[in-house]
This record gives sequence, structure tokens and C-alpha cells, in this order.
Amino acid sequence: RVARRACLAAMAAARLGRLRGPLAAAFSSAAAAGAGGPPPHAKLTVRRQAGGVRNIILNNPRKRNALSLSMLQSLREDLLHDVKSKDLRVIIISAEGPVFCSGHDLKELSSEDDVKHHSQVFEICAEVMTLIQKLPVPVIAKVNGLATAAGCQLVASCDIAVASEKSQFATPGVNIGLFCSTPAVALGRSLPRKVALEMLFTGEPLSAQEALMHGLVSKVVPEDKLEEETMKISHKICESSKSVLALGKATFYRQMTQDLDTAYRMTTQVMVDNLTLRDGQEGIEAFIQKRKPVWSHSQDEKK
Repeated sequence: RVARRACLAAMAAARLGRLRGPLAAAFSSAAAAGAGGPPPHAKLTVRRQAGGVRNIILNNPRKRNALSLSMLQSLREDLLHDVKSKDLRVIIISAEGPVFCSGHDLKELSSEDDVKHHSQVFEICAEVMTLIQKLPVPVIAKVNGLATAAGCQLVASCDIAVASEKSQFATPGVNIGLFCSTPAVALGRSLPRKVALEMLFTGEPLSAQEALMHGLVSKVVPEDKLEEETMKISHKICESSKSVLALGKATFYRQMTQDLDTAYRMTTQVMVDNLTLRDGQEGIEAFIQKRKPVWSHSQDEKK
């Protein structure tokens, strides 16, 4: 009996180690090293676009795709590039390597850098996170691996998130004396308060299924189906009018901050405004005429 209890305890400890080991390694980007990363001259993010879909790939797996100042600047540039083009309909953010994003590069947050540099890192991070929700196209996080601290914040900030079954999400800053206060902004708006606070207070991760249950991600699929499912959503978005989606996205985030009566007054007017758009009338006419709409994707009003 004693031997059996000892065996069970050892198995439990092993399971815990398997969970915490990679989580700690992912968060501590300063310790990241080895093969698999881009050469020194390579971009920290890679931008590819085809068929209305822009893929932005975090491309520094050697550093667990940490959100260094340079990484954040590169991500911001790729998000904003030609964003008003009618050819851009949806953005996907994914990552190279087994870690989606480990959060901030801790080397940049050490006492070797001054307060001005620390402020710059957090300010551009906040800018990128809020930019995602201000863009006129839907942004999808395609997560295949760990997303910790500001990496978890990035997932929570996207409009849609599709994750593989092996993905995990955590805000473990409390374990190294740096509470995840800025990630808490996005988490607190995506998760029930008590779930968000448990993550923030303990640093313990959510599994992909737990993240789905609590609303941090939209879908969880097997790893070999992640690309297919993400593109399926993207192609469906591409079937709609860019101008109508842009109006709808902006309105959704605006009304979420308002009380119920104000939200209904505002959205009532937006529905009227939507009808004045060329694509608003085109969609209704196409439905009545039983044909496929031909979108202009413009903000022009119907004459």
C-alpha cells in the first residue's frame, strides 16, 4: 500500500513537471537559445498575403517569439501595412515553433535598461493590442502551443482565436515578481472575472479546452486541422463586404463599453447608416433578386 501511494505521488509529480517545465521555459525568454530561430538578418515577423487573407507570422522561435520592442514594432508595421486596401479582408496572426508567444523579453525589463525604455516597451505593447481591435478587418489568432503573459494578452486581444488541442494559456508573471497587469486588461474583458483572477494570482495555465469553455478562444481543433479550420473561417469572412464588416466591428467594440440604453440608441443609428452604404443596399437587392451580391467594399453611400 505504501509503495502504491509512493508510485501515485511520483506519477502526479511527473505530470506536474511536464506541465510546468515547458511553461516556465516559455515565459523565461531570456533563457531561450538553440536551433530553429531565424538568422540575425531575418525579420522578426513574416507577412504573406493571398486571396484577401494576410498571414503575419511571429518568427523568432529561438526566443519563444517574445514580444521584444523590435518584435512589437515589426508586428505593428505588418498590421498597418496597406490596411485600407480592398484586397485585405482578414488578418491571421500565427507563430513559428512550439511556443506561440512567451510575452515580453525579460532581458529588456531588467535593471540594465532605464525606466524610459521600460515605458516604451509597455506603451507600444498597449498600442499594438488596441490597434488590433481598431483595424477595419477581423484579426484571427492561430495558436499552436504556449501563449503566456503578453502572448496570452495578444490572443485575448484578437477578434477570433482558433487553437490546437495542445495549446495552453497562462499569465505567470506573479511567479517572477512582475504581476501581469497589462495582460489583465485583455483577459478581464475576455474571461469571467474569477477565472481571470485565478490565472493572474496563481500563474497556473488553462488548457485549450478550458480556454474554450471560458471564452478565451473561439474553437479548439486537432493540430493537423488548425490551418484548415482557420482558413475556413477566413474564407467565409472574405465572402462579405469589407465596408460592412468594418462598420460592424467598430460598432461592436464601441457598444461594449456603454450602458444598455446608450448601446441600443447608438446601434440603432448605425443600422440606419449601414443601409445608406452602397454595399448595404447591394446586399438587400441581391437577396430580393435571388442573386449573389457584388460588393464594392467601399465606404461610399448609395446614390
